[in-house]
Amino acid sequence: MKIAGLVQDSIVDGPGLRFTVFTQGCPHHCEGCHNPATHDPDGGTEMEVDEVIRQLLSNPLTDGVTLSGGEPFAQPADCFKIARAAHEHNLNVWTYSGYTFEQLLTLSKTDGDIAALLHETDALIDGPFILAERTLSLPWRGSRNQRVIEVKKSLETGSVVKLMD
Repeated sequence: MKIAGLVQDSIVDGPGLRFTVFTQGCPHHCEGCHNPATHDPDGGTEMEVDEVIRQLLSNPLTDGVTLSGGEPFAQPADCFKIARAAHEHNLNVWTYSGYTFEQLLTLSKTDGDIAALLHETDALIDGPFILAERTLSLPWRGSRNQRVIEVKKSLETGSVVKLMD
C-alpha cells in the first residue's frame, strides 16, 4: 500500500494511545489541509500491509488504530486488512475521511472494499476540511462541519449516530 507515514503513540488522532496510519493519495485537495503532502497518489512509500500490521501490534499499550490520510477510502482493501487485524486484537478503529458518511454509503453500494472498510470502522470522522469552518475547540476534528460518527449504530439504525457533538 502507499503510506505517507506511520505514527506510534499518537494522542491526538482519537481516544487513548493510537497507532496512526497516514495513507498516501487524496482526491479531495481541501484548501488549508494540514497534510497536503499526502494528496499525490504517486507520492509516499510502498509498504506491505503485513508490515504495517506488525508495527501496529508491536506496542501492547496501543488502544487503537487511526486510519488517516490522505484518504483511507482511496485504498479501502488495504485499510480494511489493517482494521480487521486491529479488531482481531481487541483494538478499536477510527477512520478519517473527506467523504461524508452518506457519500460512503452510496459508494459502498458499488464498491465492496469501501463497504468492508466502512463496516470495520468503529468511529468515522467524516467530511472535508473546510477552512472557513476551521476550529481548534472540537476534539479530533479540524472544522465544524466534520462529525464523529459511531458507524455500527448508524448502519444498524439507518441514520447518523454521533459519538459527540
